[in-house]
Amino acid sequence: MAFQLGEDHDSGMNEMNLIPLIDIMLVLMIIFLVTATVANPSIPLALPKTTAEIIDPPPQAITVSINASGEVAWNDQMISLDELATRFNEEGQKEQKPTVQLRADKEARYDTVAQVMSRASDAGLADIAFMSDN
Repeated sequence: MAFQLGEDHDSGMNEMNLIPLIDIMLVLMIIFLVTATVANPSIPLALPKTTAEIIDPPPQAITVSINASGEVAWNDQMISLDELATRFNEEGQKEQKPTVQLRADKEARYDTVAQVMSRASDAGLADIAFMSDN
């Protein structure tokens, strides 16, 4: 005694169902049209001109370098983290605070980078730029 499920004829599907394919193509076309109009705005703009006063440029930037072994340099002069904190505090007392350009080796420990950033922040130097090679 054998059980049979489904219909008796053994023929497979004769036609491919194209409805899901059409649905996917319509969705892709809508996404393409929306992104194409956002990427290329069709409204020409004439931006306004301002009479804002130009601010003096910031003073000379400080370059702090960290090598792979964790040594810290202030403008190419090797110093300790305590000396770095002292120099950051001196620069933080100035009226115009300089920009700190942080150059860290890709093999440098994150802890050393965090310590340098923390000392700069404690001294009030919040403008920190990370430098990299192109």
